[in-house]
Amino acid sequence: MNTWRNASLAVTAAALLTLTTACGQEQGTASPNGQAVGNAAPAQQPAESGYGSSGGGYGSGADAPTPKAAGQLGVQDSQKLGKVLTDSEGFTLYRFDKDTAKPPKSNCDGDCEKAWPVVPAGDVTAAAGTDASLLGEVVRTDGSKQLTVDGWPMYRYAKDTAPGQTNGQGVGGTWFASAPDGKKAAANADSTDGAEQAEPADAAGLSVRKDPELGDIVVDKRGMTVYRFTQDSAWPMKTACTGECLKKWPVVAPVSKNSVEGVTKKGFVTFDRPDGIKQQTIDCWPLYTFAGDEKPGDVNGQGVGGTWFAVSPDSKLVKTTK
Repeated sequence: MNTWRNASLAVTAAALLTLTTACGQEQGTASPNGQAVGNAAPAQQPAESGYGSSGGGYGSGADAPTPKAAGQLGVQDSQKLGKVLTDSEGFTLYRFDKDTAKPPKSNCDGDCEKAWPVVPAGDVTAAAGTDASLLGEVVRTDGSKQLTVDGWPMYRYAKDTAPGQTNGQGVGGTWFASAPDGKKAAANADSTDGAEQAEPADAAGLSVRKDPELGDIVVDKRGMTVYRFTQDSAWPMKTACTGECLKKWPVVAPVSKNSVEGVTKKGFVTFDRPDGIKQQTIDCWPLYTFAGDEKPGDVNGQGVGGTWFAVSPDSKLVKTTK
């Protein structure tokens, strides 16, 4: 009896350890120093969200899916389409030629809305480096409010079941991925190659730049300096930058490991933040850029408040001042 009980407890303990590894984000990967971590399980998407569901994404149900907030908008680069606007999870946002921007008006309802779920106007933050004043809203026929970019109503596409897909590009000759300014993200606007997938703007990954004052520091694909916040924690992974803070310090969106150059891949996981935004980490530390950096090479965020610092390639804080 005691042997059975001990074996049962051992199995339970092993299961709990598995759930708390890798900064609480990825099961099956050991966290640094083997430490158990809080926030163990990534947030589960409700079935009606449609993202990657077994039903085949948005529109898999009989009714229009529950609108899902866009959160922190992002920008992806596509070889065919140029810069593409995305939601916080990397899903492409689209515009419809039969809508109007001046005045803003949506002409997609009913069955159309099942295939092209609307992006609600609430809980949206402009992508880093884009014009936040272009974001707006339009009141739909059912009274709900839909996100607009330069007047154009924004949608997702039911057949995009993974981040980076642009299966809605050119559908019916009227649907196109949106650029960050609301125009068609279409270097080849006539393309209807639904299988083409956008590569994230940070698809070249995180890399290293030698700053004359700070030495080697991490930058994103755009060359913008990457920062850490001393009030965050890595074990357990937590963020202290929420709400208004994110307008000044946008998160670094998830980056492919295969595209990282010169930066540690230790603790290289995606942080499922409590606010629903997905954030890249290195050594389990959440990463940010600074809205006050206007061009590559700027390090205006260095030392701000004594809590924000550029990041070294091994994830350490660069405490050297400018």
